[in-house]
Amino acid sequence: MSVTLPTIEQLRDIAEQCGLSLSESDLASFRGILAPYIGAYNLVGNMPDELPPVKYPRTPGYRPGPEENKHNAWYRKSSVKGAPSGKLKGKKVVLKDNIMLAGVPMMNGASTLEGFVPDFDAPIVTRMLNEGAEIIGKAHCEYFCLSGGSHTNATGPVHNPYKMGYSAGGSSSGSAVLVALGEADMALGGDQGGSIRIPSSFCGTYGLKPTWGLVPYTGIMPIEIFVDHTGPITRSVADNALLLEVIAGDDGYDPRIKAPKLHPYSRALEGGVKGMKIGLVKEGFGHPNSEKAVDEKVREGARRLADLGAKIEEVSIPMHLLGPAIWTPIGTEGLTQTMMYGDGYGVSRDDLYSVALMDFHRGWRMRANELSETTKAFLLLGTYAREYYGSRYYGKAVNIVRRLRAAYDQELARYDLLLMPTLPVKATPLPGPEASREEYIQRALEMIGNTSPFDLTHHPAMSIPCGMVDGLPVGLMLIGKHFEEPTIYRAAYAFEQSGDWKKF
Repeated sequence: MSVTLPTIEQLRDIAEQCGLSLSESDLASFRGILAPYIGAYNLVGNMPDELPPVKYPRTPGYRPGPEENKHNAWYRKSSVKGAPSGKLKGKKVVLKDNIMLAGVPMMNGASTLEGFVPDFDAPIVTRMLNEGAEIIGKAHCEYFCLSGGSHTNATGPVHNPYKMGYSAGGSSSGSAVLVALGEADMALGGDQGGSIRIPSSFCGTYGLKPTWGLVPYTGIMPIEIFVDHTGPITRSVADNALLLEVIAGDDGYDPRIKAPKLHPYSRALEGGVKGMKIGLVKEGFGHPNSEKAVDEKVREGARRLADLGAKIEEVSIPMHLLGPAIWTPIGTEGLTQTMMYGDGYGVSRDDLYSVALMDFHRGWRMRANELSETTKAFLLLGTYAREYYGSRYYGKAVNIVRRLRAAYDQELARYDLLLMPTLPVKATPLPGPEASREEYIQRALEMIGNTSPFDLTHHPAMSIPCGMVDGLPVGLMLIGKHFEEPTIYRAAYAFEQSGDWKKF
């Protein structure tokens, strides 16, 4: 691909977009001025890219048919075997399909991205392979990850592992399902508004959104840099801690990573909760859409922690209820500028850019009618805000996040952890094929009230299964101080070891 000097007609169109009134002589003059700069673009274009080498052999794998993909959780099955020994030797890991695995197709839930094949591995993938893991494929996720439900993937809905026809949660829908079904030992998910914790709550898995800037997001298709997180989804706390131990730490690329505090997470499980102080956040319960049975199951979980020796006290953080509203300008305008108009990456940061993805993803503009209804809604709102109001609301929301962060930190100065329901509801029925656009979008976004605030404030938060209601799992969420994942793991492990959560 080369850049050509714009024609007079092209330059006239560009000038109009810029609000410039240029005469024919002006246009000819600028065209001559731009010529050497076009040459610089082509000089860059002809240089080799700077990408990490692909270390372990692999094949593209295959797309499983319905007979081996009943829940529609798989996108591709493949096998990439890592080192002969290491912390993850014998572990089979599936990747959320927004994570790059060189040579294996990736669609990120979107029809407009189908056919794209990454040309390098995300560094966290290399870290897992270096520790002996086997990557066994790619799990379906929601269309560009823009849904907390599991009904927006271009290939059809992902079904709950406990009840067909019910949501698995999103956007890391397939990741949680495959772990819950035992088809993978571990999975990686992504979380911008709750997308690790939501499917973990609906599917009965352990899902950790780490502190922002602890795990590199390099080689993962971004939504918005301010809220991008990736982390582990597992069937046990021990596996969760082990996987975090392997993937955490600076990779030399990701600008999200500033000064992370690392711990030996797999050795931080013991010790119990005796003497631990946990704040039960009043505003996490009793939402307009909260199910009483879900709230009560989480309160029972808190009482179980108290029986194990923790001191549980109710705390009030009124600003918690404003979190989703504060998230809206950041998430909406960020994804519009970065993921959509920015061709998946945007600009102005020192990162490892996937030029191949940027080239491929530009094609959405010619196929916008194929976008999911949630993507269309965010795109419309983000474009409207940009065109008529600029970026002031994004900027002001980021400023206000500091106040929200301080509200949680004030209580975390007095308590080791905060506790609330991961979600106000258990898994909901999937929208039917005749569902209205309104129902489709409601089912995608109705559950993020407790999860989205912590993507803004960057606190670590983990969903742990705490019982069943009507045959479907319920999640309890633990929130910790920045980079204090070991405290979460210690409480989660004590809770897990206290009995079979399905019988709580």
